[in-house]
Amino acid sequence: AGGSSSFARHAFNEFWSFFAAWAQMLNYTITIAISAFFVPHYLGGLFFPFLNHGPGDVIFAIGVTLLLCGINVVGVTEAAALNIFLAVTDFCTQLLLVLIGAVLVFSGHTLIDNVHLGVAPHWKDFLIAIPVGMIAYTGIETISNMAEEAKNESKTIPAAIKRVVIAVFVIYAAMPAVALSALPVHRLANGQYQTLLGVGEAQGGYAGDPVLGIVKALHLGPLQHVGEIYVGLLAATILFIATNAGIIGVSRLVYSMGLH
Repeated sequence: AGGSSSFARHAFNEFWSFFAAWAQMLNYTITIAISAFFVPHYLGGLFFPFLNHGPGDVIFAIGVTLLLCGINVVGVTEAAALNIFLAVTDFCTQLLLVLIGAVLVFSGHTLIDNVHLGVAPHWKDFLIAIPVGMIAYTGIETISNMAEEAKNESKTIPAAIKRVVIAVFVIYAAMPAVALSALPVHRLANGQYQTLLGVGEAQGGYAGDPVLGIVKALHLGPLQHVGEIYVGLLAATILFIATNAGIIGVSRLVYSMGLH
């Protein structure tokens, strides 16, 4: 259940297992922080503008984390069926956004023009983006941490890892392509480049709620308002569950570290 630290222990020794465990602990901490921090931004983009900026978003994120820690300590039974339903609904929604975006806004020419390596983005920003992008794949590591609690681990765990790899790759390749077609990179008067996906809400961008920004850029006509509320609430809910998944992962990892 220690995930990568257990793998390092079997492959090498306790020394490397120790470092693998603490590196993974940092991963989980970042995942929890990212997930909790953007819950208020999606809610703020729909209903409560004060959650779009500090200190409202920070206080709300701390509250979400403390609430979930308390729930896990008390030991409330988690509704697996509800989690599965929400996760499947979220995946199908993202897939639907990709399909609609491919029809309405996708442009291969625009997508290619967005990128000028070394200029937009700068090499420094490009290198920073790689580990940030890798955070999206931390959920695969969580599967190994939860393996001891699976009913039929020898069958379900490998199947889950294979399917998650495919699902994550498809979404994280297709969604940005649609996003950067809908909200392309522009050159500003000062010579800098930016996309509204990286601009804060106070400046009219969607850095805090990028998926909601994509929906707004699709111009869905009479379905626009309903679509924004649906996607915003679903995104906030999924991020809430993702925060909890990180906390569960940390608890299993710490337990394994304590044993060894």
